[in-house]
Amino acid sequence: MAHSARRDSPEFPDFSLLKRLVRDQLIYLLEQLPGKKDLFIEADLMSPLDRIANVSTLKQHEVDKLYKVEYKPFYACEAVLEEQGIFGDVTSDEWAFYLLPLDDDIISLELPEFLRDNFLAGDQRWVRTAGSALHLLHSLYGPFSKLYGIGRCSKMTYECWRKLVEEGEQKAHQAEIGNVFLIDRDVDFVTPLCSQVVYEGLVDDIFRIKCGCVEFGPDVTSSDKSVKVMLNSQDKVGADRSVPGTSRQKHQMKAFVSEELKGLKQEHRLLSLHIGASESMMKKKTKQDFQELLKTEHSLLEGFEIRECISYIEEHINRQVSMIESLRLLCLLSATENGLLPKDFRSLKAQYLQSYGVDHLLTFSNLKQLGLLVEQQPGETLTVMESRVGKLVNDKTAGKLTDAFSSLAKKGNFRALSRRLNLVPKSDEEYDLRVPRDMAYVFSGAYVPLSCKLIEQVLEKDGWTGLEEVTRLLNGHEFAPKNNAQRVVLVMFLGGCTFSEISALRFLGREKGYKFIVVTTSIINSSRLIEALLDDHV
Repeated sequence: MAHSARRDSPEFPDFSLLKRLVRDQLIYLLEQLPGKKDLFIEADLMSPLDRIANVSTLKQHEVDKLYKVEYKPFYACEAVLEEQGIFGDVTSDEWAFYLLPLDDDIISLELPEFLRDNFLAGDQRWVRTAGSALHLLHSLYGPFSKLYGIGRCSKMTYECWRKLVEEGEQKAHQAEIGNVFLIDRDVDFVTPLCSQVVYEGLVDDIFRIKCGCVEFGPDVTSSDKSVKVMLNSQDKVGADRSVPGTSRQKHQMKAFVSEELKGLKQEHRLLSLHIGASESMMKKKTKQDFQELLKTEHSLLEGFEIRECISYIEEHINRQVSMIESLRLLCLLSATENGLLPKDFRSLKAQYLQSYGVDHLLTFSNLKQLGLLVEQQPGETLTVMESRVGKLVNDKTAGKLTDAFSSLAKKGNFRALSRRLNLVPKSDEEYDLRVPRDMAYVFSGAYVPLSCKLIEQVLEKDGWTGLEEVTRLLNGHEFAPKNNAQRVVLVMFLGGCTFSEISALRFLGREKGYKFIVVTTSIINSSRLIEALLDDHV
């Protein structure tokens, strides 16, 4: 599924310098302790450590043993050391890295806690970290030509960055990054709530990618051992391939495995593992009736057959298929319909609590606070005529008007945004995934990620002019200082980014002659999103 750029594309900045800075900081800390030493490191830092320094590097600096410690507040560690009578003999240092390159075009702050802390708890401590990370990139690869953004957190991050620039020493060098786009995760929750069908996204959903590395178990390796594989966008396997498997595709996932992957057998030494992973995913998705799940998601995105979708979700809940999956579908229903009708909300909430336990009451409160799972408020409906006309014009299924008259169409922000930005392409013709025609290919032609469409529109219009209605629907906080633009675009996601969005931006770059660099507080998917909002005691 090769794509050729329609315009000459600029080269990426070299992130090896960034990687060296992170590694040198670690080496500096180790050299402050001369002689043989043991390294105690938090479990969450093990994967970043693997990306930065291998075992031989640690050995060179006299690290004898490496211990993984459970995450605890540091004062708890101090209390233990004091109890043992050795607190005065211990020197503590912090390895604080801002940015970790995961690929040629992906940099992560590795802050999965950013989403919950900032958007749910209102804890803005990470805003300065994000601003400092942006400042480091500005120092290495700037100066930036234009900065665009949308979202309250983005605005604060921008202000923090600007203050650091004003306070710091300006170095004159040729800019390697021109445009910068900051976007809050809560501007678009719909995209991460959708099932991913690009290969790397599927791998992340099922096997969990951590710091660009995935561990395949015996079911993939066909042995009693697990194997760690570093994923890279340059792989011939094709991280950005969209795996067929939706109700609007005649092909099946099996065809992807046999035709797309096996045809590359001579080109990739790890191909057998990727084939094993694809076949394992195919089996898992078949068991979960992936076709029916995607059909339901696409109906929610299009706004049709909502009663059937609710019935599907109810069945999902009552069969206790998956606690996280059920919540994800409820949130997707709420996000696309601008909330649930009060009777539906009460019924679905009661069924969920009965099926999975009343411990989840606080989780519902968290989701409501973030606007992910809410009741519709009075006055949020269109007129009867607008409702009927909207349904008749948009219904692609020719005659399926299940909800057109039983309830009024909701005047939800997602629906209005979807129409204005054409997020759900017309489905009157087959979508050929081998020759994708737009960013919707990352969801098998069913949906263009709102976040990526916004970026495309702002770059095309050279600002927010002409998008006033869109920014109003997104509650504003947009900004766009004016300078000269360049074609290397840095996009910072505050609150996490999905592999689907990364794939969509790569496609947009190939089509329009841009090079996108994605900087994110962490890689996110639907499970991580929901898990971040679960009540701590569940």
